[in-house]
Amino acid sequence: MVARFRWLVSLVSDFLLAIDERWARLPADPPKTPLRIIGCAALLLQANYDRGTKDSDVLESTDLSPHIRARLLQLAGPGTDLHRRHRHHLEFVPSGLPFLRQAPSWRPVAAAAQMKHFDVEALDVVDVVVSKLKRLHADDATDIEAMVDRDLVSHAALLKCFREAVDFHGLGAGADDLERCVENFHWVERDVLGVAETPIDLPDWA
Repeated sequence: MVARFRWLVSLVSDFLLAIDERWARLPADPPKTPLRIIGCAALLLQANYDRGTKDSDVLESTDLSPHIRARLLQLAGPGTDLHRRHRHHLEFVPSGLPFLRQAPSWRPVAAAAQMKHFDVEALDVVDVVVSKLKRLHADDATDIEAMVDRDLVSHAALLKCFREAVDFHGLGAGADDLERCVENFHWVERDVLGVAETPIDLPDWA
């Protein structure tokens, strides 16, 4: 299992290192471009977890100019040489799409120390779990159960993070989205963590 975990971390890390190696830095580029990895790839970079994923989701931000984003996709997007070599590709996720709190936690990625052009961070495990509550497909549920089984998600930390995400998304999310997130959060409490459901206050309009 340990060897398998190391292989999965290496799979994602080697892909990121290959991007850095092939990157042709232009004069207008920042000294190091931040890349923030979310989703399953973020879990693989932090946890002893055995589930393959075909992509590394990168959260879009103001630090990523449209030009840099386009160049990254040309280098490491679907169908590229790096995709074929590593069986992995980059995808960009709009910043307003994931169910995140206003200031999520990010963890340094070990491979970043070897990179010349990129500063890579992975979304904290608890924030990843909360981000999956909006959709909660089968793979999302598997990811959440695995993180709880590995004692990487406490109820107190999850509740704090979830409430902050509700407060932040209450400013613009649809009522159906917030209600679904609460239902899915209660599923995690009840069926995964084995604790009582916590009442969650939603905005009056929801």
